[in-house]
Amino acid sequence: MDKATLEKINQFTRREFTEEELYIFPVKLCGNEIDRDGECFSDNALEKMKELFIGTTVICDHNPSTDNQTARIFDTEVIADAGAVTKYGQPYKYLKGMAYMVRTDKNKDIITEIDAGIKKEVSVGCSDSKRICSVCGSEVGAEGCLHQKGKIYDGKLCYHIIDNITDAYELSFVAVPAQADAGITKKYETKGGNDMENTYTQEQLNEAVKAAEMKYAGWISPEDHQKAIDMLSAEKKSSELALLRLKTASETGLPSELADRLTGSSEEELKKDAEKLASLIKPAHQTRSRSTESGSGLSGVEAAFYAKNPELRKEN
Repeated sequence: MDKATLEKINQFTRREFTEEELYIFPVKLCGNEIDRDGECFSDNALEKMKELFIGTTVICDHNPSTDNQTARIFDTEVIADAGAVTKYGQPYKYLKGMAYMVRTDKNKDIITEIDAGIKKEVSVGCSDSKRICSVCGSEVGAEGCLHQKGKIYDGKLCYHIIDNITDAYELSFVAVPAQADAGITKKYETKGGNDMENTYTQEQLNEAVKAAEMKYAGWISPEDHQKAIDMLSAEKKSSELALLRLKTASETGLPSELADRLTGSSEEELKKDAEKLASLIKPAHQTRSRSTESGSGLSGVEAAFYAKNPELRKEN
């Protein structure tokens, strides 16, 4: 460790520390590649973060607790990866940081995990106030720009370019970052003063990837990400509706085997459907037994109901 490095670190300490007291490690904070939220940083954003991340604390799992602080970033650099290009054809760049922590008994385990490559993936916390549409070049949300992330327009993928960083508040070790080569969590400050959080939570992303049998080793396109999310939402809605049909049938006295005859899409609509069907078969409860009608495979209640409503009967 040279004298210049120690001087940079000791800007943040109350006394001068020696090389033997410190543990230093490099970290790739983020780059200009499209991430799993369908967003990427502009060159301008990377340069701004280069300034803002100096002195930023390093924590774990975005838990903003003083007990959770492990290190601090003391130097940053924007690096152009020679020969590498992004998925949209631009030269690949990333923001590199240098962090330090004190060698203490408390930090022994995390230092070992960093050296072993266990603690490796990171996620940076920052805020921005401007995003640009990759299709039309307009600011996202501007009048006339109706393009949606992950959609293809005349063969061009729509993604958002984060162009103006307003704050950088932490770097965190995480298990699965949004960016395949680093990790990023973002907060968008709208002009109206309201904040727009990430499009998807990490939990939703994990479930979407699992459902689509994808792997985090490679890049997941925004389009495939959206398909997985839509598939999960449809399956969840279908499952919830099926359970609600059974619950409604039970509460209204309708035989459970007739629950799939309820066509409503809300609890109120299903209840009305069930009460209507229950009223149609009420006489059958009074005059017929639950024994199976000869040769039909149906109970007495079902047979009476389908006799009155043959158009509702399913054919085996």
